Amino acid sequence: MKSFAFLILILASLSAGAAQNPDSLAYELQRNKINTMLNSRVAKYGQFTESLNSRTGIFGLKTKKDMQKSMDILKEIIETDNSILRETKTLLDFKTYQQEKVVSESKESESRNLGYMRTINKLQTENESLKAEIQNFKHSQKFYQLVAFALGLAIISFALFVYRKISAK
Repeated sequence: MKSFAFLILILASLSAGAAQNPDSLAYELQRNKINTMLNSRVAKYGQFTESLNSRTGIFGLKTKKDMQKSMDILKEIIETDNSILRETKTLLDFKTYQQEKVVSESKESESRNLGYMRTINKLQTENESLKAEIQNFKHSQKFYQLVAFALGLAIISFALFVYRKISAK
């Protein structure tokens, strides 16, 4: 039972890791690389302090070989520092790129939203004008119905008048 729960936990963590953004994954890899380099630098600095304390010469004095070993370790530390600075610059450039990407996506989204708002306002205005046209059409239709009713009433009245005149003769 415990192994089954452990297996599910591992699968869940793998699926969560697969769903990560590739940019953040690259950023994380770069951070890990710099952290590894920093740990290497700490180890080299420890070697340097040991080499400063080592004295293999006569009467406990430092020899030329001891001093050369200390300088070589110091050169390695400087090379590691330069590498760390280069990688840190890459990391900062990557972070700047991500920020610029977010800003550009934000501007793009904002412009798209403004376009949607303009379209909605245009459609609302068009809808209102169409409603006004419908009202005018209904009003004119009622007017024509009223005129047709009055005309029909006039024709029926005239027909009754003519019929009475003819029947009175």
